[in-house]
Amino acid sequence: MTTIVITEFMDEPAVAVLSQRHATDYAPTLVDRRADLLVSLDTTRALIVRNRTRVDEELLAAAATLEVVGRLGVGLDNIDLDACRARGIEVVPATGANDLAVAEYVITTAAVLLRRAYFGNPSMLAGEWPRQSSMGCELAGKTIGLVGLGSIARLVKAKAQALGMNIAAFDPYVPNGDGAWDGVRQLPLDGLLADSDIVSLHVPLTDTTRDLLDARAIARMRPTAILINAARGGIVDEAALADALRQGRLGGAALDVFASEPLSRDAARLFADTPNLILTPHIAGVTVESNQRVSMLIAEKVLASLDG
Repeated sequence: MTTIVITEFMDEPAVAVLSQRHATDYAPTLVDRRADLLVSLDTTRALIVRNRTRVDEELLAAAATLEVVGRLGVGLDNIDLDACRARGIEVVPATGANDLAVAEYVITTAAVLLRRAYFGNPSMLAGEWPRQSSMGCELAGKTIGLVGLGSIARLVKAKAQALGMNIAAFDPYVPNGDGAWDGVRQLPLDGLLADSDIVSLHVPLTDTTRDLLDARAIARMRPTAILINAARGGIVDEAALADALRQGRLGGAALDVFASEPLSRDAARLFADTPNLILTPHIAGVTVESNQRVSMLIAEKVLASLDG
């Protein structure tokens, strides 16, 4: 009888820790074989997923013995929390284990997009010497606007301050006296969009944040500004963003998350030949080091749940 099913990639030493205690099926391609996944859950007590496995009513109905869902990450929008709660199923995310990786991604992509010197390989190899068009800007002295001021945004804040940047933030859920506001200019969302050189999103996908950065919001941003979304797909109106980049109404963007993952054909066409754009496959929080931390933390949490 299989006790633990893992449907997406996990650090192998953490899988070994699970296997030493319980019968474990490590099947990182199972996420793409929905029918096989449902069958595999017949006697499963624990399920470990990333962001692509939909833990919904259909899956839960096929998993009558399920006790715990481990999430290799922090976003829970692919998990029906109400349905899990109703069945007494514990959901354990890897809170904090990949914060550093995401914060470094934000700072790195901001630097690359502002500097503008790292997209010139084709012209260089063609014998050109595009020094003037490759001349970008420094991070020091720029304002980074953080939409959301949770744990990842606070790490971004610290790293940005160390680089001599100014910090602005919008978060109606962080009390005014909270120490997170130290050294941060507190702004309404429209003010933050208008005043920031870089806007970085740090909010979950909810009914209130879906399409938060729509055409109207993007139009509030400076034409030289950079937008970074390493939070959740669906927060940014992708068509409006691509249009703004093509028309020169926005300086650049980095997207690690998308409304459809992997990218749909329509999304691929939408972003084709869009200037000063970095696209990455939902990897901001996944480094060698963070994968080790996340995987071992979830292994420990799942074992604690199973073994009481």
